[in-house]
Amino acid sequence: MKRIVMLAGLGAILCHTSCTSKKEEKEEAGKYTVTSPLRIDTLFTKEYVSQIRSVRNIEIRAQEKGYLQNMYVDEGQFVKAGQLLFRIMPQLYEAEFLKAQAEAKGAEIELQNTKTLADKNVVSKNELAISQAKLDQAKAEMALAKLHLSFTEIRAPFDGTIDRIPLKLGSLIEEGELLTSLSDNSQMFGYFNVSEPEYLDYETNSKGRGNSKVSLLLANNQPLKYKGDVEIIESEFNNETGNIAFRARFPNPDKLLKNGETGKVQMTVPLKNSLIIPQKATYEIQDKIYVFVVDKNNVVRSRNITISSQIPDLYVVGSGISENDKILLEGVQKVKEDDKIKYEYLAPKEVISNLQLKSE
Repeated sequence: MKRIVMLAGLGAILCHTSCTSKKEEKEEAGKYTVTSPLRIDTLFTKEYVSQIRSVRNIEIRAQEKGYLQNMYVDEGQFVKAGQLLFRIMPQLYEAEFLKAQAEAKGAEIELQNTKTLADKNVVSKNELAISQAKLDQAKAEMALAKLHLSFTEIRAPFDGTIDRIPLKLGSLIEEGELLTSLSDNSQMFGYFNVSEPEYLDYETNSKGRGNSKVSLLLANNQPLKYKGDVEIIESEFNNETGNIAFRARFPNPDKLLKNGETGKVQMTVPLKNSLIIPQKATYEIQDKIYVFVVDKNNVVRSRNITISSQIPDLYVVGSGISENDKILLEGVQKVKEDDKIKYEYLAPKEVISNLQLKSE
């Protein structure tokens, strides 16, 4: 009986020692790095999906019906203003012009005869006026015929690059049919959409707003070597998206940009009095962002935060924590709720500087 009591007592001691050890292990799960959110004015580059358009891009269409007789250009060719591009078979319009020219000549001779008779009082002044009106009408018809004849020659209205030519020689062309398109790619427009808050910040804070100089990141993630200028903001917001379109102009001396390309406009945007934290200090559960806050007893507690903006490696916090809180920086995936930890505190400026954030 005495032996049983001694064994029971030893078991209790061992159990107490084991439980105490596990408790201490939970209370001091390890040594971690802790920091605080940083309140700062800074600049960051924000990207906007952009559509690239030529400064001038037009459709060239036939103004007369007829057969396509000549093509003087090829697809992708650069042409000068006034250069002949196409000719529609002109014989019919030449004949109409010659007819109108002959009628105008006849009306002119008739007017001269009538004037001679009017000077001799053989015919009335009204007859002379009628002859003059006939000549004016004949000249107008001749001018119209000449205009129709000129429409058989299609010329470039400005310097540019010929796009696709869908028709072939000999094709019967209807009036208004598309012959090709012409793009002036000497400069390019980048259109991108900006939210209403960003637009208001840009317009109302003239000193601290985003820089009007912007960059363009191409589809292959390579930057265009020329900077652009924000020059136009559209007059109204899109009711469906709540965005408004900005337009930036980019030089294109190398002709690298083409009408219809896509890219990303990169604009430098100021952040005033913003609270920032490293992204690696957060974790996500069901589309919500959390951090571990270390309390005065060195116990970690999860806290939900909202994110107002995202910078490379950093979040701009909207709500949930303040600059006075201590947050777990390293070991977010290792600790559990209510763990008591040992930690080394790093100043937030030191942490952020390692992430190479540019501060004002």
